[in-house]
This record gives sequence, structure tokens and C-alpha cells, in this order.
Amino acid sequence: MSTSNLFGRLYLIPTTLGNNDPMEVLPISVKHLIDSTDYFIVENEKTVRKFIKKISPEKSQQNLKLETLNKHTAPEALLSYLKPCFEGFDLGVISEAGCPGVADPGAEMASLAHQKGIQVVPMVGPSSILMALMASGMNGQSFAFNGYLPIDKAEKKKALKQLEKRSSDLNQSQIFMETPYRNDKLLKDLISILQPQTRLTVAADITLADEFIKTKTIQQWKSSTVDLHKRPTIFVLHSN
Repeated sequence: MSTSNLFGRLYLIPTTLGNNDPMEVLPISVKHLIDSTDYFIVENEKTVRKFIKKISPEKSQQNLKLETLNKHTAPEALLSYLKPCFEGFDLGVISEAGCPGVADPGAEMASLAHQKGIQVVPMVGPSSILMALMASGMNGQSFAFNGYLPIDKAEKKKALKQLEKRSSDLNQSQIFMETPYRNDKLLKDLISILQPQTRLTVAADITLADEFIKTKTIQQWKSSTVDLHKRPTIFVLHSN
């Protein structure tokens, strides 16, 4: 028997991308796991308790055992978070939105679990990064997620020019994002910096009632108007 069979498993549990009914976008397997699990590693305790209450209203909140994983978590604390697995209990990782481990600190727990021989189980759920790429009509065979762009204007311009060139040289879709309250400023910068024929996808509020996903050339975006203020948004560019 392998060592991992003695341990509980580490589940990467997806959440919604906004304030909609979880069962509209999550498979029933997520509900079943939350119904049967009490140990969780979470990015934000308050929002996870609300999420669990919504998806499993009969579950006792008092029995939940939550550990917090975010940018303030000390690295030396991570191993202790896996204690339930070492004791034979399953453990779930829940992020603020979408899929844990993708542009998310949950990746640290998955990495540590692999090192310790604990089985890591990804569960199906919405990833704004992949869903934006799916809907973009751009190259889904070769793509890169670049996270956040620099805030400094000169550095941002340089970064965008590099992404545009990389896209053209490699025929590769370039994916990035911005803090929601700076989305409108970023879109203006994209329109002013990128070449007129470069294609740009703007994907906001994915899976929500007011979802907006459009792909146009930069030239076409110059005559378009969209309000992205405080709306979670993914941007994808492709330069031919």
C-alpha cells in the first residue's frame, strides 16, 4: 500500500466568479464534497462561510475547521495546514473566486501536498482565465497568462509592446488582468498603445447575468464604449 493511501486527499474546490447561485455553475460533486468535509484552507473565512452556507445550508458552521491562506500567511505555517490529511481526513482548498491554484496561492498547498505524498484532486469549476480564452476566438493551442501588468505608465507600455511582439512571433494568445477599479484606464491604454489590427478580447463578469465578452481589433475598440469599472475582467490579445 502506498503512503498516500493512508492519507486524506487535498481537494481543490472551485467557487463561483460572483454572487450567483453556486449550483448554476458548479457540478453536484462539489456540493457532495462540501457536505462531507469539515477541514478547509481558505483565502477569506467570511466569504467561504457564506459560500458553504449557500451550497450546503444544512451543514453545521460550528464544525468547520478553517485555516487561512493568503499573501500574509507565513510559509512555515503551510505544513501544519496539511495535518488533517496526515490524520486521514480529506481537506479542501477554497479561493475567493474560480479555481484554486490558478493565479492563486492555493498552488502552494498543492505543491507541498505532492512533496508529502498526498493525493491532489482538482474539481471542475469556472476559471475566468480559461473561459475568457475559450470565448475569445484566439489561439487556444498556444497561450500565456501574464497576471497583472505594471502600474507605471512607461513600464506598462513596454510590457504591452513585449506581449504584442511575443504574440506575433509565437502566434501565441496573451492573457492578463487588472485590479477592477483600474480596468477602464487599462482599456484606454491598450487602445492607445497597441497596433490597430491587434485583436483584443475584453471578458467581464464571466458566468454572471451581465456577462460581457467581445473580441475586436484595436481599431474597432476605438469606436466602442464599455464600462468596466469594478467589474472582474480578463483581457486577451493576439497580434497577427
